[in-house]
Amino acid sequence: MTRAAEDGTTDTTVVIVGAGFAGVGCARVLARHRVQVLLVERNNYHQFQPLLYQAATAQLAASDVGTPLRTLFHKDETVSIKKDEVVSVDAATRTVTTTDGHSYRGEYLVLAVGSQPNFFRTPGADTHAFPLYSLADAQRLRSRIFELFEAADRDPKLVDAGALTFVIVGAGATGVEIAGALADLVHNVLPDEYRDLAVQATRIYLVEHGHAVLAPFSRDAHEYAIRVLQRDGVQIMLGTSVKEVTSNSVVLSDGSAIATRCAIWAGGVRAAPLAANAGVSRGRGGRITVLSDLTVEGFDRVYALGDVADIPSPDGTAFPQLGSVALQTGQWAAKSILADIAGRPRGSFHYHDKGIMAMIGRGAAVAEVGAKRHELHGAIAFAAWLGVHTWLMSGVRSRVDALVSWGWDYFSASRTPALIDRPDAATIDWGDEDGETPAAPGPAQLKPAAR
Repeated sequence: MTRAAEDGTTDTTVVIVGAGFAGVGCARVLARHRVQVLLVERNNYHQFQPLLYQAATAQLAASDVGTPLRTLFHKDETVSIKKDEVVSVDAATRTVTTTDGHSYRGEYLVLAVGSQPNFFRTPGADTHAFPLYSLADAQRLRSRIFELFEAADRDPKLVDAGALTFVIVGAGATGVEIAGALADLVHNVLPDEYRDLAVQATRIYLVEHGHAVLAPFSRDAHEYAIRVLQRDGVQIMLGTSVKEVTSNSVVLSDGSAIATRCAIWAGGVRAAPLAANAGVSRGRGGRITVLSDLTVEGFDRVYALGDVADIPSPDGTAFPQLGSVALQTGQWAAKSILADIAGRPRGSFHYHDKGIMAMIGRGAAVAEVGAKRHELHGAIAFAAWLGVHTWLMSGVRSRVDALVSWGWDYFSASRTPALIDRPDAATIDWGDEDGETPAAPGPAQLKPAAR
C-alpha cells in the first residue's frame, strides 16, 4: 500500500498524457484524493470538442470552447501541468519523452491523447481540406469562412469561382452539425450589408459515401435530419465519395467537380500519432488495444483511454469515440488507480450509456437517449442535447455559464461575425485557377437523399 503524508497526499505519481475529456476527467478524480498527477499536454488548455463547430461558425467564442489548464486545476495542489508534446512512450518503464527531450516517469501512466482526422489517403485532403478536430482547426475554419464572405462582397464575380460554395465531406454528427450551423450563419447571423448576396449565392453540399445521414441513428432520425437540412438549403449527396481535394475544387467519385475554396473534412478519425510510437498492440483505426479494465495488455499500470483506445464493449464491438465515453474512461481509470493504492481489486469498465445526439440547426436536433435509445426530435431533443453537454462540461470545467448562456441566446439571432484572426487560413490566391473553373452540379446531377 502506498504511503500517505499527514495531509493525505500519496507518494504515487501518475503521468497523464493528454488533456481531453479522458485525461482531465482522470486528473480531476485523482486530485480529489490528493494523488500526485503530472499532466502533459501540448496546448495550455482543455478544448470542449463537441462545440468546435460552433466556434467555427461564430456561435461561441474560442474562450468558451477552450479553458486554460492552470485555471481548471488552480485549486488542485497535487496536479502539475507541463506544456509539452510527447512523441514516444516506453510502456515497460512508464516513461514518456517529449519533442524537447524531456522525460517523465510515473508509477502509473495514462495515455489519453485523443484522435486525428482520417483522410483515408484522399489526394490533397490533408493539404487543402479544413478538418474540425481541435480549437486551432475551428479558428482556421472560421477565418476562412468569413474571408470568403468578405471576398464575395468585394467582388461578386468570385462566386463563380466557388467563393460561397462549401463542401462538407462526411454526414456523421460533425458533418451534419457544421452543415446546419453554416446554413444558420447565412440566414440569421451575417450582417445585413451582405446578407442578401449570401442568401442568394451560398451553396452548401453535404457529401457522404454511405447511404444515410447520421448513420448510427434510426431511420426516422435519418429522414428528419434530411428534411431539416434540405429545408435550410443544404444539398445532400449520398452514395458519393471524394476522390481528390484541390485548392479550388472537390472532385467526386462520379468524375464531376465542385468549385469551392472551403472543403470541410468530417470524414472520420483515427488514433493520434503517439499511438504508433507507444510500442504496444493496436486495433481498429490505429487505436491502442486495451483490456476490460482499460489497461494495455502486458502493462498492468499503463492505461489507454478515450479516442486513442480500442475499448472492447460487452457485445464484442468497440465503444464509440464519444465525449461521454472518454470522460467515463478517465474517471474509471482514476478509480482503478485509487483501488490499487488502497490494495483493493479493480473491476472491468462499465459504460453508462447516455445515448447519442446531434444538433442540426436552429431549434432542430435528434437524440436517442438511454440504453433503450428513446428517440427525440426537435426542441425536446435540443433540450436533451443541452443537458448532456452541460453535464460533460461540468465534468471537466469549473463553470457551465458559457453553454447555458449560448442555449438561452441561440434563438435570438443576436450573434455577430467573428474576427478574421488567422490570416494564414484566410488568405486565398484567386489567381491559381488551372483552366476552367469546375461547375457545381445542378439539381439534375445531384443524387437524391434516401427517404
